[in-house]
Amino acid sequence: MDLALQSMGDVRCEDCVTRGFCWRHGRAAALYEGGARSMVLALKHGDRPDLAPTMAGWMARAARDVLQRSDMIMPVPLHWTRLVKRRLNQSAELSRAIAGLADKRHVPGLLVRNRPTESQRGRSFAERKSNVAGAFSFSESAAHKVAGQRVTLVDDVMTTGATLNTAAEALLACGVKSVDVIVFATVHRGDDSPDGEIRF
Repeated sequence: MDLALQSMGDVRCEDCVTRGFCWRHGRAAALYEGGARSMVLALKHGDRPDLAPTMAGWMARAARDVLQRSDMIMPVPLHWTRLVKRRLNQSAELSRAIAGLADKRHVPGLLVRNRPTESQRGRSFAERKSNVAGAFSFSESAAHKVAGQRVTLVDDVMTTGATLNTAAEALLACGVKSVDVIVFATVHRGDDSPDGEIRF
């Protein structure tokens, strides 16, 4: 599968600014189009976990500054019913590979998806935010493990940012020091550097 990363100039993501996301820094390796979109769909729905290491490599490169100051790396969790259906959490596959590349602690399972949520497809930011409200939590036994830590949250795609922001809010409520976000692809153009990373 061919993935072309192109420089798009210095463009600010106004949506990211006006929505007031609670994470500190966000990085993406590509825009959600063309080859990048095909890879995400193949990983998520096409039973292609073998794509995760390559995708994670591009993500780690785009987020090298974020990873340097991270204490632990965590995927956005799936509800167990969806995990059974898909057989893998694509975000966990990516975060595991990134943690290995960056030599950081990988802590899946601490952040939990409390309830199944309906598909976010076709929903506005406000609708997506409502759909995932209260969907993430920590157990009391897990909360002390993240207190004071700088957490990097990993997902495959950012569309409106509602899911990532809700997950980040849950992390901050448990006392983490800060949350950064890394995704493989984003629909936001954001601020990008010449080597392909996209900042939001």
